[in-house]
Amino acid sequence: MASFEDYDEFGNYIGGDLDSDEEEEELQQQSQFAPQPEVQPLEGFDEEPAQDDMALMQVDEPIQNAVVLHEDKKYYPSASEVYGEEVETLVQEEDAQPLTQPIVAPIKVRKWTVEEKDMPETRFDKSFLLNMTGFPEFVRNVAVVGHLHHGKTALLDMLVFETHKLTWDSDHPTRYTDTHVLSRDRDISIKSGPMSLVLPNSYGKSHLVHLIDTPGHVNFVDEVASAIRLVDGVLLVVDVVEGVMCNTEAIIRHALQEGVKITLVVNKIDRLILELRIKPADAYYKIKHTIEEINTFISGINPDPELRLSPENGNVAFASTDMAWCVTLRSFAQMYADTYGSVDVNAFADRLWGDIWFNSETRKFSRKPSDPEANRTFVHFILEPLYKLYSHVLSEETEPLKETLAALGISLKPIMYKMDVRPLLKVVLSQFFGPSVGLVDMITEHIPSPVEATRSKVQGTYTGPMSSELAQVMQECNPEGPLMIQISKLYHTTDAQHFRAFGRVISGTVRKGMDVKVLGEGYSPEDEEDMVKAQIEDIWITESRYHIPAEEVPAGNLVLLGGVDASIFKSATIAAVDIDDDLHIFRPIKHMTQSVLKIAIEPIAPSELPKMLSGLRSVNKSYPLVSTKVEESGEHVVIGTGELYLDCVMHDLRRLFSEIEIKVSDPVTKFAETVLETSALKCYADTPNKKNRLTMIAEPLERGIAEDIETGRVNMRMSAKERGKFFEEKYQWDLLASRSIWAFGPDDSGPNILLDDVLPSQVDKKLLGTVKEHIKQGFQWGTREGPLCDEPMRNVKFRILDASLAQEPIYRGGGQIVPTARRVCYSSFLMATPRLMEPIYYVEVQAPADCISAVYTVLARRRGHVTQDIPKAGSPLYTVKALIPVIDANGFETDLRTATQGQAFCLQTFDHWSIVPGDPTDTSIKLRPLEPASGQALARDLVLKTRRRKGLGDQISVSKYLDDEFILALSASGHADLLG
Repeated sequence: MASFEDYDEFGNYIGGDLDSDEEEEELQQQSQFAPQPEVQPLEGFDEEPAQDDMALMQVDEPIQNAVVLHEDKKYYPSASEVYGEEVETLVQEEDAQPLTQPIVAPIKVRKWTVEEKDMPETRFDKSFLLNMTGFPEFVRNVAVVGHLHHGKTALLDMLVFETHKLTWDSDHPTRYTDTHVLSRDRDISIKSGPMSLVLPNSYGKSHLVHLIDTPGHVNFVDEVASAIRLVDGVLLVVDVVEGVMCNTEAIIRHALQEGVKITLVVNKIDRLILELRIKPADAYYKIKHTIEEINTFISGINPDPELRLSPENGNVAFASTDMAWCVTLRSFAQMYADTYGSVDVNAFADRLWGDIWFNSETRKFSRKPSDPEANRTFVHFILEPLYKLYSHVLSEETEPLKETLAALGISLKPIMYKMDVRPLLKVVLSQFFGPSVGLVDMITEHIPSPVEATRSKVQGTYTGPMSSELAQVMQECNPEGPLMIQISKLYHTTDAQHFRAFGRVISGTVRKGMDVKVLGEGYSPEDEEDMVKAQIEDIWITESRYHIPAEEVPAGNLVLLGGVDASIFKSATIAAVDIDDDLHIFRPIKHMTQSVLKIAIEPIAPSELPKMLSGLRSVNKSYPLVSTKVEESGEHVVIGTGELYLDCVMHDLRRLFSEIEIKVSDPVTKFAETVLETSALKCYADTPNKKNRLTMIAEPLERGIAEDIETGRVNMRMSAKERGKFFEEKYQWDLLASRSIWAFGPDDSGPNILLDDVLPSQVDKKLLGTVKEHIKQGFQWGTREGPLCDEPMRNVKFRILDASLAQEPIYRGGGQIVPTARRVCYSSFLMATPRLMEPIYYVEVQAPADCISAVYTVLARRRGHVTQDIPKAGSPLYTVKALIPVIDANGFETDLRTATQGQAFCLQTFDHWSIVPGDPTDTSIKLRPLEPASGQALARDLVLKTRRRKGLGDQISVSKYLDDEFILALSASGHADLLG
């Protein structure tokens, strides 16, 4: 045994020799065979040690006795030993995550739309609905449209409760199709909501009606245009008290342009009884006035007598959607027939409208009243019973009311009589009128089925030739034909991470798992760049709050598709992969307004810019009329239709799509640039290689041409002959000029024209034709970004007067011609008295008579002016119509409400472009900081502020775009003042 003295102070052994290994082994063997003393186990312990204890007691035998260097010693198992051979492992030197971010983040539930947890119970079988899609003659595609708060969403609610077994809340309206969180918070529809329902008509025949609920606010008419593109008819919902409002007019105009059938629902009839409290005879005049107001507006656009809306034609229904009833003359006549029997329903219905009186003594109808006190049949048979029913429920005690209702065959549970008056009234009326079969009759009889309507839909929207085989098959709405789907809208999922495409199957049958081509708005047979291949992953029939999955959907139906949205921004065309020859797209949607209000945005944390850009892409998909742009200064600009619209866009950008904090500038507006006169001189420019020269002049377009181009009345798809005839007849252009139009700018529906005015005797037309596309590109580039403040040009006609071109093609390539064409456009524009244009809002204000003077005052402070103020028939309100510049309209609504103590309500929508007073190039105008510019200094002020915001210099000089030789010639001729 070694003792303590055998070691030195460092612990090294200094004692005698140790026993050899052999001696140790012998000692071990001896000890094994020696008798062992018996050890008694302690009380409470097992005799045998547990298996786990044995494992702890065992000592690992060393695998090998080789010397292992310090750096090769292995203290821990490798990653592959721990996780397995197939697992990819990463070793990082420092933390990749900031301390603020948890290593394991909590699960976050993102829910931005209202959704049913399970499929709700319906009164129709869902498999029956899917089977109905195969019978297009029993399918109807309908958009529910109208002005703000006129009852569109309530109409859908009424139909939802008729077809779904849901319980309604008497305190809060259901608003079933308002699924977006903002719609719920603000009680206003901001997104269209599709809903497909199986509805029976009065004969018990079921129809599949694809309805689309649309917003009524003027800022969201882009959603209405997207919906109208897919449908064959509209249900126009009009509040009987408010009548035709500004959005009603815009929607009617658009529906007529798109060629869809219009049917009318005169809503909120109970306001005449409960609010205005007018007599039944006066109520008839109010209803008639509202219908005639609409007819007058329609005939002003299209005088076709077939478009007339009238109750006796069956295309007008009367409703109170809040109270869940809707009737037509025929459905009311049917109620009389069911009660009294032996009534000719159609003949009776024909006598229930207009100047027809009923003589109760002779029981005959006549065109003249037998008694001065007598009422028209509509008042006698419809309004008076309705008034009595309302007054009985509102005023009678429980017992007499029970008797009255029993006489009408209405039985209620005793507890119902204890409800508040409004819910009780709703229960009584829904029982009295029953399901709205009259509305379904109107839809099925006056809105065509896809079999009848697809032909006109294809002719109006397909850009390809109608003579092609594909177009012929599409017009037949053939489910066996090649697949063609028109996509007009994208809806985000509940978690706002993905989008689904909503569209109409024009021909063929769409099947799950199908490979398709997705054609964007920029696709053409010549330029196939905007095309991607995708697979249809899911197909649904959408019900707003839930979706019914389908394996296939044939032509004529509206569908929601999953898996095809990656390359779609606004609208698209989906085609079968085997269609190769002569494939064109459906025309991009023509909107009824323009985005003119602009804000600049940037993330508060610069590192979050990629997140913001990704969010902007999603916002672009979600809102049809929003546009985003990066200015030369690098700022990101979002352009929308109005303040509420941009507010919703920013909410979605911050909360739904990017989840970051964003800084927003004060709102500004889009401008446009125009000219007042013809260019003072012919302007020319040489190409950089001095081998080519282009000569042009600019002049203003005649009033109305820009609007005709933008609305599509004249377009580049027309033949030169058709286009020539249009300009010759409407604007008295000579035939040669109108047939020489090369392009519209900045795009095919832009409000500027490029005209070839070159004489064949002076220039080789064939040679000029070789550079036509390059000159067009330069012209479109120039009109997109004008020289005053980088804003688009408007109402300008550019005429090419001369062109000297190099014979060798290498010297007249795009790199030479395109920038030169742009430069000569700029110089001729600046020589033609340039002016700035600003957008103007049309404002419609509803206010009581005593607030009108306050409305005038608020408008005058903001460069606005009243065009009309008229009393609203049958109501105590006045309607004030006014115009106000968009740049001065920010905060106008709040200002107006403050000035009128909240009694005035206004809506603003883009109306037209107007020239800003003053010369924007006049350097003699002195502008003082922090002082508003007035009068003739305004244009200069706006141009300089816009240029500074965009990072451009203050100087606007025509000499920048002219050749030195031309400048010298001008100075020599004494025209140096033109150079500015």
